Amino acid sequence: MTTEPHLLSLRLVVPPLGNRQATAVECRPIVDGRDVLAEVFDEGPAVDPRDLLGPKTPLLATDTPREVRLAEAGCTEACCGAIYVTVRRDGPHVVWDGWRNPVDAEGVDLPEFRFDVAQYAAELRRAGADHSWEWPARTVARLLAERLRERTDWLTAWECELQDVSAWPWEPDRINVLFFHPGRAAISEDRPWLQFKLTVPISADRPADQAEALEAHLTAEDPREVAEVCGGSKKFADQLGYPWPGPRRRPRGSV
Repeated sequence: MTTEPHLLSLRLVVPPLGNRQATAVECRPIVDGRDVLAEVFDEGPAVDPRDLLGPKTPLLATDTPREVRLAEAGCTEACCGAIYVTVRRDGPHVVWDGWRNPVDAEGVDLPEFRFDVAQYAAELRRAGADHSWEWPARTVARLLAERLRERTDWLTAWECELQDVSAWPWEPDRINVLFFHPGRAAISEDRPWLQFKLTVPISADRPADQAEALEAHLTAEDPREVAEVCGGSKKFADQLGYPWPGPRRRPRGSV
């Protein structure tokens, strides 16, 4: 008896903008109309689409099985868990099985799902190309990240490594550029390192124009001179010659 393949849909969920309690944007897998994550995990959001979609999507199926994280607890995976699935190609099908939550010894109660290769690939392309849900700052962040990752020369000159360009729903009018000095390899090599953050307000101009202007501005000078230290340690900051941020003052009249 031949069983019809399952149908995959990737639903992009954007929380209300400006809400400080908002979680990140989610890419939720819907199988035959079922939100399968909702059935087994309520500790945190599904993975952000920028980490799950695009040309290098980890959901791409090959003959070599690949484990992919689909959701993570709002605290941390080590605290309250995450949901993983193993993705592999099996002839005309893409198979999702091997469901796992690292903190749940009883296992994840989800079955094996088999998707038609063509339908699966088409859905990955559709979802990856869909940017209609983005707000302006999110679009600027995506375009700027693409431009900066093509410009490795400017960071090499200043001994820096780009970490991320982000835009969050609870801060809909700005983006954050994060980078390491001298690079993230220093963390594992037990050498002094710092993380820097540059917060940039977003205007009503076209996102593409803003991304182009920001690229020109950021690559024209040492990014460490215009950003603030936000990670590492005071010891490392002293060793590398940068001020360590002090405690933030409460606004007058706050409780």
